[in-house]
Amino acid sequence: MTTTNTQLLVQQFLTCLTQRDITKLTALFDEEVDWYIPGNETLVPWTGRRNNRTEVQSFFQLLWQNTEPVSAKIDHILTDESVAIITGEFSTKMLATDKIVDSVFFIQITFKNGLITRYRLLEDSYAVSLAMSR
Repeated sequence: MTTTNTQLLVQQFLTCLTQRDITKLTALFDEEVDWYIPGNETLVPWTGRRNNRTEVQSFFQLLWQNTEPVSAKIDHILTDESVAIITGEFSTKMLATDKIVDSVFFIQITFKNGLITRYRLLEDSYAVSLAMSR
């Protein structure tokens, strides 16, 4: 993988994410994925580990059923061969409680053969857990 290819794949990922196109989005992931979003999985069921494309699809379904985006801003996209780091900020409304979470985020994506094989999302998971608490 070249840095240029990685940059193009990141843009494709972000476009599919923004459009909430779950079919195209999950097609960007390999069948086996090393996925982790730290968080309280009891209060925030979309956090935790995922191991395959089907589980990744379930993540996006859970996320989109339980949240409503308020705003998002990407600060940086850094790429080095097959790895991309995306940094930014978001505000999201938790539909179960009507509470809004403001957080910075960092996404690390690793590509192999044009597919996402590793995904990490770091956010203020404590604030998300509090917002999901009634």
